[in-house]
Amino acid sequence: MSGPLDFVGHVVRESARFHDCLAGVDPTTAVPTCPDWTAADLVWHLAEVQLFWSAIVRERLDDPTLAEEAKPPRPDDYPSLLALLASATGGLVDALGSTPPETAVWTWATDHTAGFVRRRQAHEALIHRLDAELTAGAVTGFDAALATDGVDEALRVMFGDPPSWGVFAPSVVTGRVTTIDTAVTWGIQLGRFAGTSPNTGKTYDEASLTVVVVALSAPSFVVEGSARNLDAWLWGRELSSVLDVHGDPRSFGELEAVVGRGVD
Repeated sequence: MSGPLDFVGHVVRESARFHDCLAGVDPTTAVPTCPDWTAADLVWHLAEVQLFWSAIVRERLDDPTLAEEAKPPRPDDYPSLLALLASATGGLVDALGSTPPETAVWTWATDHTAGFVRRRQAHEALIHRLDAELTAGAVTGFDAALATDGVDEALRVMFGDPPSWGVFAPSVVTGRVTTIDTAVTWGIQLGRFAGTSPNTGKTYDEASLTVVVVALSAPSFVVEGSARNLDAWLWGRELSSVLDVHGDPRSFGELEAVVGRGVD
């Protein structure tokens, strides 16, 4: 991947496309990639996510409860909901743009900086833009560099960043994931993660993965696809049939099981 990405600029562009897509649909239209949601639910989701993270960054919060409490109630009518989204996006962009990326803020990840929020919110807007386009029936492409970074974030952070309160036990199954359009490769190790969250009390014992930095000369399987298709697949917006998969099908099935479970 070449050069730093303009994550804030991507938040602006992806959010604007999201808004434009859903402004013209019936608010009761079902979202095909989020079956329990309507278009109005999808608008509210992105609005409240952006309101939450703008408060975290703007106020330099170290407690997410304060950001949750600051969110307004959901508007009753669709035009007001769309207006709230536009305001939320503007607030998030202002907060991210005026805050140095190294600034310490609360996050759920091991990286507690505003830079993490910049990256995460660019990808949040990108994937939900795809949801909006599928709802409106007007799908467009992904920025290849952003999608490549999305694959990296999904593998390293969303699936592959086990918290310190648990243990990742590697298996013998390894894989290689490659973007065919941007020529970036990740080595992955499958295994299981087990532990009990000190925050929620929830106990985990599930298939998981981690990214390995060493080259894998003989992986159990190889997965190749465009950055867009890989990113969308990792977020449950595409089937693995859009990818080229080589090697042991059962081993690839272990990766599919991790991806299919989704992100908590």
